[in-house]
Order: sequence, then C-alpha cells, then structure tokens
Amino acid sequence: MLPSVAKRVGLFTESVIREMTRLAMLYGAINLAQGFPDFDPPRLLIEAAVEALRSGYNQYAITWGAPNLRRALAEKLSWYNGIEVDPERHITVTCGATEAMMATLLSVVNPGEEVIVFEPFYENYGPDSLLSGATLRFIPLHLEEPGCPFDPDELRKAFTKRTRAIIINTPHNPSGKVFSREELEFIGSLCQEHNVVAITDEVYEHILYDGRKHTSLASLPGMAERTVLINSVSKTYSVTGWRVGWAVTRNERIADGIRRAHDFLTVGAPAPLQEAAVLALRMPQSYYEELARMYQQKRDLMLEILENAGFRSIPPYGAYYIMANFSEISSEDDVTFSHFLTKEYGVATVPGSSFYKDPSLGRRYIRFAFPKKEETLEEVRRRLARLVG
Repeated sequence: MLPSVAKRVGLFTESVIREMTRLAMLYGAINLAQGFPDFDPPRLLIEAAVEALRSGYNQYAITWGAPNLRRALAEKLSWYNGIEVDPERHITVTCGATEAMMATLLSVVNPGEEVIVFEPFYENYGPDSLLSGATLRFIPLHLEEPGCPFDPDELRKAFTKRTRAIIINTPHNPSGKVFSREELEFIGSLCQEHNVVAITDEVYEHILYDGRKHTSLASLPGMAERTVLINSVSKTYSVTGWRVGWAVTRNERIADGIRRAHDFLTVGAPAPLQEAAVLALRMPQSYYEELARMYQQKRDLMLEILENAGFRSIPPYGAYYIMANFSEISSEDDVTFSHFLTKEYGVATVPGSSFYKDPSLGRRYIRFAFPKKEETLEEVRRRLARLVG
C-alpha cells in the first residue's frame, strides 16, 4: 500500500475556478471563469518592473515587505481608505491577498472557533478555514433583492461565544454587492459587542459602479484596532500574476502574529514587483476614475449580452463578476450547464454551487467574469446568441 495524503487536504477539492480555466484551455473556450484581464496593465508598471530587475532588486526583500512599498501603502491607506497606519509596525506584504487571508486566519483563529462569512462566498475562504481549524457560519445575501442585502437579525444571532472573526468582502465576489456604510457600522457594532476580529477583503475597492462609494470598515469609530484589511495590486492594476498583496491592522499583537505566519508560509513577496508596485500605488486619482468608467462600460455590455441570450442577471455594483440565473435557458444543474457552455459554445464560466456550502443553493446560477477587451466580449455575444437560435 502506498502512503496516503494528510486528512486536511482531503477535506477540499481542486478550485472549481481553476478547473474551469483548464477546461477553457482544453476546449479553446473564452475564459470568463477566472477573474483576470486579457489586456495589459499600464505600460508604466511594466517599465517599472523591468527597471527594478535591472536595478538589482533580485534577492529577498525584508520579510514583511520592502520599505518603499510599505510607505506607499501607508500613504494610500490614508488618502483613500481613511486609515492612519505605521508602515513599520502595521503592514505585512504578502504573496497576494490569498496568502494575506491565510496568514490572518492562522494568526487570529484557534481550532474550533467560528468565523462568519457572507454567502455566496469566494471559494478560497472554505479551504482557508479548514487549514486554520476554523468553523464557518454562513449568512445569506439575498441575490434577487436590490443591493443583495442580508438579514440583520440573522447576522446578530450568528455571533456566539465561539465567534472569533467575520470576513467581509466588499465589493463582493461573486455577487458584486458593495456593503453600505450603514451595513458596515452595524457589523462593526456587533464586532465590538462580542470582541470579534473583522477581516476585510477589499481587493476590488476601486471597481465601483453607479456612484457607489467604498468604505473601509477599519476607518469607522472603534474598528481600527479590531480589523485586518486585506488587499493587493492584482485587480486594481491588472497584474493578477504579480502576487503582491498585504494585510494591515493597527492591532500590533495581530500584526505581529500575521508577520510570524507569513514568514514561514512564503518568506516574502517578489522583490522586484514590490518595487514596481510603489509606482502603482502612487497613480493619480484620474487613473482610478478611468478604471471605474472602463469597467462600468464592460459591465453594461455584459449585462446586455446576457439579457439577449436569455439569462436573468444580478446587476453588480462593484467588482467584475455577474451572477446569472439560467433557469429560462436550461433545466440542467449549474455544473452540467457550465461544462456544456464551455464545450459546445466556447464560453467558460463558474458553476454557482461552488460559492455555497449547500450546493443546491447555487444550482440555478453561473458566474461570468468580464475583465476582458471589448472584442472579447463581442465574441462572447456572438457565441451566446446561439442559445436563442
């Protein structure tokens, strides 16, 4: 008998998103499953990365982040997020937001303690909780209602003596919900009442539509010392392959714990790309305004394409995904239908069930990612038009 794997990795499967990417490559489909652009980042960032390589930034940076990057992060957190932090004590640079979340959960949650997550949820949160020994409690977002609200009473009841943390992803993947200031104030009040850590995943903070504004929970009264803010350069600057992220908290005990976990998870993020990221973080305000305008145009185009193809979409107010109900097109379940679209129509999506603990809750949905060139989306239109003859 050959040796077997450890039980912990047997508790979760391959990422469904990455699986659909593999199928897209296998069948030559347009990949609207994984959330990455098919266009280049700003030319200045590419040149900054090349210059960093040529200038000798090819060895380890300081484990918790290059000083230049941490200073630039502190500046941006101040002017955009309304949070004042010490770059020497409060910021840990990680290998993307993915590692930042893992290091944070390892640092704040003991095995058996509970973490509250809004559902549907980004699929990584499940394995993250299993690896950290946490038990997830799910609060549903009501997708078919405007703004995808949650029930305040249901959230209040979810806080127990075992609750250690709550994860808030805003703007939200996969629904596109943008948590309002009022919703965040309510969440913050529960965190303070129950002495709970808030972990905010804010990677889509600049991708906002229809006049929506981003609020960082850590900026609200009483929350700076009990919030860990997670972000990265991936989405805002179209560099998902750079793997430069960060975890920020004014709670120095938690900040130290995150640094300890990060040190032995990855040692450090790519040194030359940290230096290039300094330029990204100091982009002018006009860059972020144009980014939001660009993605709103893509969102509106994608909503039109899906409506014409027979889908009933959940209009997103942020991020770059659309959850779409396909009940009027097919009676198949979401996995079967998404595989069918990939193989027969050349458009890869993500089955909605992968965003729910109970797969039946997502059986009528698939998720489309639309950070693509206009010509790519027009080709999606041509392919999906065949669904209605």
